[in-house]
Amino acid sequence: MTLAIIFSRASCGIDAPLVTVEVHISNGLPSLAIVGLPETAVKESRDRVRSALINNHFEFPVRRITVNLAPADLPKKNGGRFDLPIALGILAASQQIPLEVLAQYEFAGELALDGTLRGFSGALPFSLLTSNAERKLVVPLENADEAALPKNSVVLPARHLLEVCSHLLGRNELLPHTAKSPTVKQIKTLDIIDIYGQIHAKRALAIAAAGQHSMIMVGPPGTGKTMLASRLPSILPPMSDQEAIESAAIHSICGKKFDHFLWQQRPFRAPHHTASSVALVGGSSPPRPGEISLAHHGVLFLDELPEFSRHVLESLREPMESGCVTISRAAHQAIFPARFQLIAAMNPCPCGNFGNKKAVCRCTQDQIQRYRTRISGPLLDRIDLYVEVASLPSCFFDKKKNHNSENSQQVQQKVIVARNLQMKRADKTNAFLDNAEISDFCQLADWDQKLLEDMVTKANMSARAYHRVLKVARTIADFEDKKQIDRGHLAEALSYRYEI
Repeated sequence: MTLAIIFSRASCGIDAPLVTVEVHISNGLPSLAIVGLPETAVKESRDRVRSALINNHFEFPVRRITVNLAPADLPKKNGGRFDLPIALGILAASQQIPLEVLAQYEFAGELALDGTLRGFSGALPFSLLTSNAERKLVVPLENADEAALPKNSVVLPARHLLEVCSHLLGRNELLPHTAKSPTVKQIKTLDIIDIYGQIHAKRALAIAAAGQHSMIMVGPPGTGKTMLASRLPSILPPMSDQEAIESAAIHSICGKKFDHFLWQQRPFRAPHHTASSVALVGGSSPPRPGEISLAHHGVLFLDELPEFSRHVLESLREPMESGCVTISRAAHQAIFPARFQLIAAMNPCPCGNFGNKKAVCRCTQDQIQRYRTRISGPLLDRIDLYVEVASLPSCFFDKKKNHNSENSQQVQQKVIVARNLQMKRADKTNAFLDNAEISDFCQLADWDQKLLEDMVTKANMSARAYHRVLKVARTIADFEDKKQIDRGHLAEALSYRYEI
């Protein structure tokens, strides 16, 4: 037989579609042709494969070799992951290794000229789908820990092409890889108790953490806005295994090596205000994830919010609602998850001293208005909590007066209790309740409903703002372990609704 079929997978966003590597050897002038929309790096496989086979004393067929990467309409990219399956296909088609055992495996890996296997990006999504297909995965040793994360996956790591061939020939079997038990690294983390005063802002931060709400902090420079945002991950619940794998899969396709010691630590992304929309949302060709996807199941912190380009900020509106972003190009389309928690910070005016009793504001009313209108109304409408962070008097910096504050661990326990209530009730956090769920879980007493309707009319709130007030009130009630939303919860939720 001169036809061999090997299974591998391509990379398309966080998906890894199946690719069938078909190798046919026929009579004709000696050549090696690769078809099936291979990119340049994949086309170069012919030279790497030829050298690897010859240097390991395999017979390279002096005939016409055709390699088809099916399906033909799926672009094959991301470097040399197809080197190993192409090499094995040539060996199987030339009857140097058995054909019958290949159907139970999937292969991926880049070949060095001496046959050494090198790692590739995107091993985790690859392994997830291989496990679902009930096949064994053969990968370079470099990718073994990452590929072995999914449960029920059978990963066979190899250092060299000869090890893979020896396994297929039944001589020296590759042993299934046992992944290291992911553990949370015991490192000194930032603690919310380090922030003096700002009781109101700390309370709002805890509510945002409990319900996964977006929040914007406004205040003069040096009042602790950035410190508050950087402490948010310390009070968020640890990620579940499923959330951790989803987050790791996004980092995997970016070529970032998975770190077992950072397992279940939520991402905290803080891009500079000069970041472009492509850097923030994702893009290029083929599409790659941006900061909002890298912050999936974590925090996206935008400091100096008005300094970001208006076009960049407007690109956040759809992902904040849908929890995903679709990147479309002429020849490629990819959907990346983007379930992030937005935390923003800004000054009240260009000089930062508007409303600051310790300094004089040098800005005119027109300058202040132009500065604040850099953030559009529709974007502000999607932010749940507005918090003013005022400057502190010097007496607040006495450590003895801060000893009654709660530390991050204590706040985190309250957040976990509130999150558990939400997951038990709706299987999602309050920030992502839909309209029907809001009607079921955010009911008010008649007099409280009348109060809310009056406030909506006076403040000219949109329907979206109305629903967000209810969701925040529900979170405040959960944070205090109350079954019903009372007037105090509603009043506090309305106090966070003041807009710039």
